[in-house]
Amino acid sequence: MEPGRAGPAGAVLLLLLLLAAAHAAPERDPYRVLGVGRASSQADIKKAYKRLARQCHPRGTAILSNEEKRANFDRYGDAGEGQGYSQHQQHQFHHFHEGFYFDESFFHFPFNSERRDTSDEKYLLHFSHYVNEIVPDSFKKPYLIKITSDWCFSCIHIEPVWKEVAQELEALGAGIGVVHAGYERRLAHHLGAHSTPSILGLINGKITFFHNSITRENLRQFVENLLPGSLVEKITDKNYIRFLSNWKKENKPHVLLFDHMPVVPLLYKLTAFAYRDYLSFGYVYVGLRGTEELSSQYNINVYTPTLMVFKEHIDKPADVAQARDMKKQLIDDFLSQNKFLMAARLTNQRLFQELCPVKKSHRQRKHCVVLLTGEGDKFADAYETFLTFAVANTKDTLRFAHIYNDRQPEFADALLMDDEKYRGKSAVVILERRNSAGLIAYKTLEEAWQGSNEDNFILLDLLDQLRTDPGLLSSETVLADLNDELAPMFLIRWFYSTLDYISDCWDSLFHSNWREMMPLLSLLFSALFILFGTVIVQAFSDSSDTRDSSPSEKKDTTTKTEKNDTSFSKESNSRVPKKGFVEVTELTDINYNSNLVRLRPGHMNVVLILSNSTKTALLQKFALEVYTFTGSSSLHFSFLSLDKHREWLEYLLEFAQDAAPIPNQYDKHFLERDYTGYVLALNGHKKYFCLFKPHRSGDEGGTLGCAERPRVCTSSQI
Repeated sequence: MEPGRAGPAGAVLLLLLLLAAAHAAPERDPYRVLGVGRASSQADIKKAYKRLARQCHPRGTAILSNEEKRANFDRYGDAGEGQGYSQHQQHQFHHFHEGFYFDESFFHFPFNSERRDTSDEKYLLHFSHYVNEIVPDSFKKPYLIKITSDWCFSCIHIEPVWKEVAQELEALGAGIGVVHAGYERRLAHHLGAHSTPSILGLINGKITFFHNSITRENLRQFVENLLPGSLVEKITDKNYIRFLSNWKKENKPHVLLFDHMPVVPLLYKLTAFAYRDYLSFGYVYVGLRGTEELSSQYNINVYTPTLMVFKEHIDKPADVAQARDMKKQLIDDFLSQNKFLMAARLTNQRLFQELCPVKKSHRQRKHCVVLLTGEGDKFADAYETFLTFAVANTKDTLRFAHIYNDRQPEFADALLMDDEKYRGKSAVVILERRNSAGLIAYKTLEEAWQGSNEDNFILLDLLDQLRTDPGLLSSETVLADLNDELAPMFLIRWFYSTLDYISDCWDSLFHSNWREMMPLLSLLFSALFILFGTVIVQAFSDSSDTRDSSPSEKKDTTTKTEKNDTSFSKESNSRVPKKGFVEVTELTDINYNSNLVRLRPGHMNVVLILSNSTKTALLQKFALEVYTFTGSSSLHFSFLSLDKHREWLEYLLEFAQDAAPIPNQYDKHFLERDYTGYVLALNGHKKYFCLFKPHRSGDEGGTLGCAERPRVCTSSQI
């Protein structure tokens, strides 16, 4: 192409590009794309966004919300309906995608409360609300919590299912919560949710994430799996007597639900979890073979769900409730009125406080009638008559209880004052709690409780007087907290605490943000690397020391070790010398602290005493004797010059416990005493030494390795 002709063509092309860019610029105007004005509110903008998304892909929600269609689309790229979207729809969606040229700042609108869905607004959680209320309440009911955010298409897709399940589970007794990750980042971070939407369960303060497809059945099953498996026991004709008879051991009423459903209803499981500290629950499937005797004995209508509470008497229920549609409110009202036995045993302080609450006003005053008795057949009649009296005189202002004196001695001593007339017998006390610090007003029946008609009349008369004369309780005392009789042993509590801690660590490991875990993992791997490197270096250093020793030195070592006594043969095999020589250092004032005083625990310094004249001869003999012990890293060898440090040696021996008696310094032979050849084994850590005094064979230098080797061990401050 000629240059003269390329100029006009290039100018025309550049002009067309500029016109195309000018035409495309308005398409990227966000107001124009969404179809809203500049004065539109944030709620209107979000609605326009959702409307435009559905308009460009109208059947996307229907496909992704259906598990079968979604699976087909994920596998084959088709929803499995035999036809795809029309070309017009595809072109429209493509045009919509091209026009959506928004940067991140456009999506980050500071929406206010108007943009929130009304269905989620009442479930919104804040950090302080979650920590102070939701977590403690999770010990009474499980919570299902959704993590959501703005501009989250998946959150929009699951919204219909979530709304249905939330309403259903809330009616059954489960807790519902919603966390907006954009406005409650601290709470979302605390929960371990790093993407939206996320669904998790909370029970007993522990978090469990939901990892299945979001459907009604899966969410219900997820909540049901959060509950402990031993909440409700399946009851038949074979085990109902054992179940109902456990009231005395567990100190709880027992509840039976008779229903024609083979599976325990979720409502009943949630109720059992909420009341598990007060009641024991069983379920009877009346359509199952093996429940005919049970249904016949209690006259059960197999077509209507029946709820029964059994207390001290298992032959007949203490209360009954029947309804074709058993609602949560009906069950709660029924169980709240039957939380305690007719004459419950006071086994811990919490039960005592609930049975006998502190009065807040004159109308809320409650009096407790407590039988102080013992265990065994000897006290059985007294308890039975007291129970009969309690059943016959049940009132809202009266609570009956009993306590074992030997299990709660402080409680019994405070009320009975160790009176002799009550020793070995039962007693009845009427009391009223005045404050939470333990102050009570009480009155004890003057005579021991025998259960006779006279005792019944006396107690009934006192209770009648108490209604009109509260001052009848003239005595006051302060009670200590009751012992928890049903608490597990320390080892069992420690075992379960350890399991909970390990479980929490395991959950936090998988549900924590890996970016936050990186410092901890880096520290852990660094420690392992240093440890591994130390082992490798030590292994190579040991092997190099073995290779460095020459063959001639090994032969000399073998020759020298054969000269040792046979008594040291086994020990020498376990202490093979690492070097072909003995390192003997001189003990001076410079290395005194490092070589002696500050020796590590278990280390000893073997010191040879010599003079300048005997230095060469004694050192050679000393090295020959101790060579086989050089393989031990806990032994160090030194020599001490008697000419330089005679005074230190005499001071050490003088203050020893008569190990080596020193003559009087005014003795004329004091300065003539010869310590040459003495050997001291000094332990600088424990401040003691052993002394070896050689047997003189006639020569001036003395000898080592003689037949007679007297030794004296003593302790002294070094």
